[in-house]
Amino acid sequence: MKLLQNMTVMGHERVAFHQDPESGLRAVIAIHDTTLGNALGGTRRWCYGSEADAIMDVLRLSEGMTYKAAAADLAMGGAKSVILLDTPGQEGTEAQARAMGRFVDTMEGAYIAAEDVGVSPQFCAWMHDETAHVMGDEGHGGDPSPFTSLGCFNAMKACLAFAGRPIDFHGITVGIQGLGATGFKLARFVREAGGEVVATDVNPHAIRQAQDELGVRVLGDDEDLFTLPEIDILAPCALGAVLDAKNIATLSAPIVCGTANNILAEPEADGQLLKDRGIVYAPDFVANAGGVIRLAGLYLGLTEAQVDEKVDRIEETTLEVLRRTASHASAYDAAVAYARERIDAGRSTATA
Repeated sequence: MKLLQNMTVMGHERVAFHQDPESGLRAVIAIHDTTLGNALGGTRRWCYGSEADAIMDVLRLSEGMTYKAAAADLAMGGAKSVILLDTPGQEGTEAQARAMGRFVDTMEGAYIAAEDVGVSPQFCAWMHDETAHVMGDEGHGGDPSPFTSLGCFNAMKACLAFAGRPIDFHGITVGIQGLGATGFKLARFVREAGGEVVATDVNPHAIRQAQDELGVRVLGDDEDLFTLPEIDILAPCALGAVLDAKNIATLSAPIVCGTANNILAEPEADGQLLKDRGIVYAPDFVANAGGVIRLAGLYLGLTEAQVDEKVDRIEETTLEVLRRTASHASAYDAAVAYARERIDAGRSTATA
């Protein structure tokens, strides 16, 4: 893998690697852009197929964080970190969390870590014992997933409006892939608004909880969430790269809007395929920005009311991006252009 070439093409400022023999920690931090401010981004713990997969994941995720913060009008840059696990589901230890905290501290505030897949508020708290540059533990923002889910629900409203449909979830069926922290809460918002939910998850406990508490219909063994004809909105809420040229061609849902990062396997090409098929796509870094707004807002000193206002504004931002899609190759391209306008404006102000 040509790391420096990828960094140059994608515009990354810094990528750092760290291994701690005592705890077994192996980790990477990628800082994409700090034009608008210090870079905030979650720490993901995952078992990757290869080191190259981990590096590409952290590069893509950190780039998305830059656009996410900019599109949400936050005075922050974008970064991400990943912890490479030896086996899937490997338990996070205090020693590894503290080692990760020390690694984060070497960035001297240019990178602010936060919760992500595989990282709990307790893990963040252990990290915080070693560095002040972390959000997501109980004393510093807590679990941001309710805000991520609410922001995505607001983005769904914008998608309905753009599609010329009433902003009313009665009679709407949402297909949710992944009933984890954000997917479950998104299902709750949809159900409370009168909508139906069909869902799938690899975790049997999550499935049972969604059935018992929310009345969610679980996908049958012979059903495919992406081709189910009754679904009005497809909501990928697990890992990324779930939509590609092959399944976009047979996708039945007229709207795609989820909490997952990097939903499109090839954003430029796949975004254009969605547009060509007339499928309304809420770019993920716009739709799922609620959690970042929560943590960044508290880090920047915003009040709870100001944070809530920014999460509410995701609906307006999503609709603005969708309207701009007509003059761009795709909704993804329109969203990137929207974010870059803010980054360029920040760069101009800094050099004036």
